[in-house]
Amino acid sequence: MAGKSTPEDVPDKLYFRIGEVAQNVGVDAHVLRYWESEFKMKPHRSSSGQRLYRKQDLAEFHRIKHLLHDEGYTIAGARKVLSSGGGAGGAVDSARIKEALIRVEKLRNDLEAFRQRITNTRRS
Repeated sequence: MAGKSTPEDVPDKLYFRIGEVAQNVGVDAHVLRYWESEFKMKPHRSSSGQRLYRKQDLAEFHRIKHLLHDEGYTIAGARKVLSSGGGAGGAVDSARIKEALIRVEKLRNDLEAFRQRITNTRRS
């Protein structure tokens, strides 16, 4: 897990072993195996049964890591984003976050107004 890189840093070859993928994505191999089961990924297998990943698998792992670690999705939420195409997920989520922040600010203002009314009622 030492050397984390970006999807652009992927060497130009057909297949990657799990250790290479883990190092490239920046997670342990057991995490990749877990994500593989949770996100229904089916890597190629060598004749000896070893997992072999393609570049698109690496890109998928990078996307999963971004959703889980950077954007704070749960496994179920990330699965939903990925199954819906995942392309517009960031823009839609930014809009939702803005809306939520506006609602929170309104609730804070309402709460402050309510506190003022209680304080004024107690003084009377």
